[in-house]
Amino acid sequence: MPPRKGASLQLGWDIGGAHVKACVLADGALSDIAQWPCPLWQGLPHLDAALEQARSRWPAAWQAGARHAATMTGEMVDLFADRGQGVARIATHLEAALAGDIRLFDGDGGWRAPPEAAAHWRGIASANWSATARVLAPRAGDAVLVDIGSTTTDLVPLRGGRVAARGTNDAERLATGELVYHGVVRTPLCALGPRVQWRGERINVMNEFFASTADIYRLTGELDPAHDQAPAANGQGKDAVATRQRLARMVGRDAADASADDWLALAAWWRQAQLREIGMQLERVCAEADVLANAPIIGAGCGAFLAAQLARRLGRPYRRYAEVALPAPPADTALAGWADVCAPAVSVALLAWG
Repeated sequence: MPPRKGASLQLGWDIGGAHVKACVLADGALSDIAQWPCPLWQGLPHLDAALEQARSRWPAAWQAGARHAATMTGEMVDLFADRGQGVARIATHLEAALAGDIRLFDGDGGWRAPPEAAAHWRGIASANWSATARVLAPRAGDAVLVDIGSTTTDLVPLRGGRVAARGTNDAERLATGELVYHGVVRTPLCALGPRVQWRGERINVMNEFFASTADIYRLTGELDPAHDQAPAANGQGKDAVATRQRLARMVGRDAADASADDWLALAAWWRQAQLREIGMQLERVCAEADVLANAPIIGAGCGAFLAAQLARRLGRPYRRYAEVALPAPPADTALAGWADVCAPAVSVALLAWG
């Protein structure tokens, strides 16, 4: 839904390594959200293309000199020599491309102007999870944020209305289990384990990027096609036949070697392997932070369907990001769903102007 003419516009941005996510607040109310593919490791022109698509979708935001709040994880891609350079170059790029006031979210507290990015890159780098958690904490009190995206999972404990995370950056969060490099689209299947259950046997898998988690959730019917934006591992189609062929390659076979039910069973096994790993890390995070046993899981990301299942397994209540974070959840259920998927972009906008 485009913002109404004459409204005061604020945009929230989450500049990732694989996607750009953005939202528009019109007079403080959520008006629209979108996500575009952005394989940033292939070059900054991909960021330019995503920003141009945003400009085409929301021309009024450029014409009216809207205000922008941004967070990022894209500094991690190997286009950049190091993370500090990545933060600085993305900040410079945003400043050149966006019209109006621009502020960058600093997980250490406060906001930074683009020229300050190089000096404060450590606080800006990969802080999008912190923006989401800071929005939820005072609203939820005690809870656990489980944001399962295309590539990673954030597990953030909230205690007494405060963010109770032990880690503050990617390295620390990997060590504590609060960052799990598992997603429902881009994770190579070989990362889920060296062996699988196949027709009653445990067999080794091929440690090649023959298939990704998108192939699992495409077959199970859980991955929304709108979130299936990354190319398939082999660059081929995303129909059921092509998807089964990629799974078959993982176990040294062709799709014709087994039935559709066999390949669905293999996908279900991999699904359980991923759920088991994320669940193990979630229980670890909850134990370390002494999260209350009845504290809800707040699900976000395009893999929120797994967060809901984890809540059921652990006997915890389940709530969606949109119902907790938004002052007035939109009547448009699709818009609320996109708020769940693009939670950090919505969160930086809410922190800045909500």
